Amino acid sequence: MTDARGRLQELLPKLVLAPSFAAVLLFVYGFIFFTGWLSFTDSRILPSFGWVGLENYVRLFGLRHWTIAVQNLAVFGLLYILFCSAMGLLLAILLDQKIRGEGFLRPIYLYPMALSFIVTGTAWKWFLDPGIGLEQVVRSWGFADFTFGWIKDSSMAIYCIVIAAVWQSTGFVMAMFLAGLRGIDSEIMKAAQIDGASTFQLYRRIIIPQLRPAFLSAFVVLSHLAIKSYDLVIALTGGGPGRATEMPATFMYSYTFTRNQMGVGAASAVIMLMMIASVIVPYLYAEMREGRHGGH
Repeated sequence: MTDARGRLQELLPKLVLAPSFAAVLLFVYGFIFFTGWLSFTDSRILPSFGWVGLENYVRLFGLRHWTIAVQNLAVFGLLYILFCSAMGLLLAILLDQKIRGEGFLRPIYLYPMALSFIVTGTAWKWFLDPGIGLEQVVRSWGFADFTFGWIKDSSMAIYCIVIAAVWQSTGFVMAMFLAGLRGIDSEIMKAAQIDGASTFQLYRRIIIPQLRPAFLSAFVVLSHLAIKSYDLVIALTGGGPGRATEMPATFMYSYTFTRNQMGVGAASAVIMLMMIASVIVPYLYAEMREGRHGGH
């Protein structure tokens, strides 16, 4: 009786987790495999199983639209990661000074991350619209010559995406850096101050180098968000004007469901997966390696 009860206690967690595991296996990894298969077929409006090999990938990299989407992603991703990291670090350092009202400011900084990207994109679309947003408000104050039409300018629209994305994600990055700052041994900083280190030297030589794990985590999270950016772009600019804010995710949706070229859309999805894997896999490997060394 005792052995049976022991076996049941061992099996119970597996039985409870089995449905979730099966669902993840089917609806995540199963569809990843299916998408990869479709990228090698002649699928158009519906899935097809006519094998065409690498033809869809050759077509994909020959499309000017895909080139534009990747270039836009490079600009957006670089600025997004850079500004979120810099502003998040500055805000974290500010809150780490034990200022008054920290408990009030921290939720304000974190609040944008609680919003969906659709809400953020819609709000910033209204704010940046020259007819009803910032430009109109400033002109109503008497500055008749003021103009701010970036969202309508094909050469500047990508920066509107950057502004909205940075506004939403900076608070989250701040929280990561703040956790890292609060985890640094205060004795090390006191010793450096006794040795005559200035505040700038303290941050440059001691504090910021110890935030390497936080920087790496922020880079991975922000890179992932940048690569799969879709809802923010659709809500804010719709990929326009023209294709000025086209991203790989919007390209994939357009070619799969609007242009009825599912094979090419699946190929672009596989390339996006490879982009994300190229960021996450080295990170996970480094974390596992560090964990093994820490265990020894």
